[in-house]
Amino acid sequence: MKAAIVTISDTRDEDNDASGDLLVGLLSEFGATVMGKSIITDDKLAIQEKLTGLCDNGEIDLIVTTGGTGFGPRDSTPEATLAVVEREVPGIAEAMRRHSADHTPMAMLSRGVCGIRGKTLILNFPGSPKAVNECFEVVRPVLLHAIQVLSGDTRHDLENEE
Repeated sequence: MKAAIVTISDTRDEDNDASGDLLVGLLSEFGATVMGKSIITDDKLAIQEKLTGLCDNGEIDLIVTTGGTGFGPRDSTPEATLAVVEREVPGIAEAMRRHSADHTPMAMLSRGVCGIRGKTLILNFPGSPKAVNECFEVVRPVLLHAIQVLSGDTRHDLENEE
């Protein structure tokens, strides 16, 4: 599995990207090859261009964004993601919010979405390291299966594999 991480923030840089750095560790421990980590501003067009470029190069199976999913006036990650995906995957976003809400009621304020462009799965995580941990915990059990199915391996016995 080849993954890319995109931190979306007007205030973070390489020296203070705790959520992006955490995702590198979580995905690496999971066995994914992290092909890149980038930080871009909360600009809808810039987010769309970044996601489209990563998906359309054909090398990335998974993109995890962190940040820009809240109520802030510049939080536009969900809108940018919806503009580039071809199919939504609402069950993942719903499961992340439901699980995180068990830990904090603020989770219901996350507007993150998940979807597919080509053969790439895009997941919007909130920007806090705590939320990143909680959301990754939710997707971990289904991530490998999701990527296998997107790559064309649609055997039904995959869900029983470890």
